[in-house]
Amino acid sequence: MSAIGVHFGYTCACVAIFKDGRADVVANDAGDRVTPAVVGFRDTEQIVGLAAKQGRIRNAANTVVKVKQMLGRRFDDPETKAHQTETKCQVVSKDGKPYYEITVGQQPQHVAPEDVAKLIFSKMRETAQSALGSDTSEAVITVPFEFAHAQRRALREAAEAAGFRVLRMIHEPAAALLAYDVGQDSSSGKSHVLVYKLGGTSLSVTVLQINGGIFRVLSTKTDHGIGGESLTQALAQHLASEFKRVYKHDVSSNARAMLKLMISADMTKHSLSSLGSANCFVDSLHDGIDFECNVSRARFELLCSSLFNKSIQPIRSVLAEAGLSTSDINKVALCGGSARIPRLQQLIREMFPDVELLNSAPPDEVIAVGAALEAGLLVGREGLAPEEESVTVDVSAADILLKEVDEAGAETFTLLLPSGTPLPARRHHSLPADGQLSSLCLEIYQRFSSERPDLLSKMILRELQPMQDNRCIDAVVTMKRDGSLHVSCVDRSTGRSEAVTIAAAATSSTLLTRSKQKATDVLSEDPRSFMTPFQAPPILKYQRKRGEGEAAGEGQDLTMIGVVIHV
Repeated sequence: MSAIGVHFGYTCACVAIFKDGRADVVANDAGDRVTPAVVGFRDTEQIVGLAAKQGRIRNAANTVVKVKQMLGRRFDDPETKAHQTETKCQVVSKDGKPYYEITVGQQPQHVAPEDVAKLIFSKMRETAQSALGSDTSEAVITVPFEFAHAQRRALREAAEAAGFRVLRMIHEPAAALLAYDVGQDSSSGKSHVLVYKLGGTSLSVTVLQINGGIFRVLSTKTDHGIGGESLTQALAQHLASEFKRVYKHDVSSNARAMLKLMISADMTKHSLSSLGSANCFVDSLHDGIDFECNVSRARFELLCSSLFNKSIQPIRSVLAEAGLSTSDINKVALCGGSARIPRLQQLIREMFPDVELLNSAPPDEVIAVGAALEAGLLVGREGLAPEEESVTVDVSAADILLKEVDEAGAETFTLLLPSGTPLPARRHHSLPADGQLSSLCLEIYQRFSSERPDLLSKMILRELQPMQDNRCIDAVVTMKRDGSLHVSCVDRSTGRSEAVTIAAAATSSTLLTRSKQKATDVLSEDPRSFMTPFQAPPILKYQRKRGEGEAAGEGQDLTMIGVVIHV
């Protein structure tokens, strides 16, 4: 019995296979265990991986990088605008969605980000199936915490279009902890674990509480302003300065020369994680001049010292948000390619001197390994004993808010259903309003974590009769187990009412009990879900082991066992 785990990152992708009870990362046809998430388009072919990354020097306009940033987004999304400033490949709008404009042959082609992701997933599937020697397609895909429903669905659809049968999508921190077998012993008692991930373009820090095999996310923070590319950029600027010092030519404004230096600096950075010094060589950097420079690890650490300090600052803010100190953390897990850097590991060790640092597995591979372990569990589910079955409790994954505007025009958000509310749930809220108003607009929002609230729906009470005193509007919000949201409002004085129902979108679930007491924080999506003009907030499913003599059934009262997952 075999299965596949895939970690699709912003800059790289990694695939692991589960076979004969163990999970291992497999190398691609170039012998690399991690594949650059880069796709180059040429007249008759699409190139994925290192060859596309290296060919970007000559084919930048037709080479797509960081496609994960574009998945499931609209053209006017701020992330799309940010991506446009970072890529040489033209991004155009088509029906309000972003497309890459690829010029091959006589006519330009418009390629959707999901189609680019499909090519990368196809490469991962071919790599895994070649190692397995079979056409196994069952896979678990990892997803960042900050991904909204649209991004998760786009990632899933790209994987399925590439031939994968997606069993589940799980959070990246949970996958990393699975790889290290953290929290799988339900008798180990309560502990706190910090997952530190420094990838190519982003930094994420997550604090989890583990108790009896249950993962509870206490706090998480993602910063897209720093990543491994920030370190590479600092080294490339140093190399440009060295070239100017020796050859009296400034290449800092030469896009092609700087791209060459970035590629060389990236390889040098990787070498310095295991060597004390590394040689950087660039063929024909400028005016036919070959450039060679030796960089020591000490020099690299000095160049990036401010970036290293910036990289560990979020740890303290996440701990403060969780109400913990460094002494409360029992383990720190490292993941992401840039977490290999010795100086960064040293700074984290200094912050947590008495804590076990989990870094024995390559940080850029550990998430894929955890995904493969989860996939192996899911494909073997048929063999679960009856006592290992689970029952579920649905809860809201997002805050549900009502926006009110006072006479001065100031906006106030009232929290009606906080994330983690067991479903079904019903909330009543009274709103005072001016008696002279002839109409009243109510807006319902959802909010994930500390993000800006997103509008779900609005309703308008029209033709209100003027009255001397202030009027009172009663709003009732009801969320069902399937995630559908029903909102009604009534003018108490006249009885005039309006109502709106926001149909359920895809649900997400958190698995709390599994074979042999194992547990992981998981996001899954129902492929039968549908979209409506106003998308209902997704829900989380909490599962726990059924006690002795407890009958199956969804409608029974269940005792929540300290399960509050922060999404």
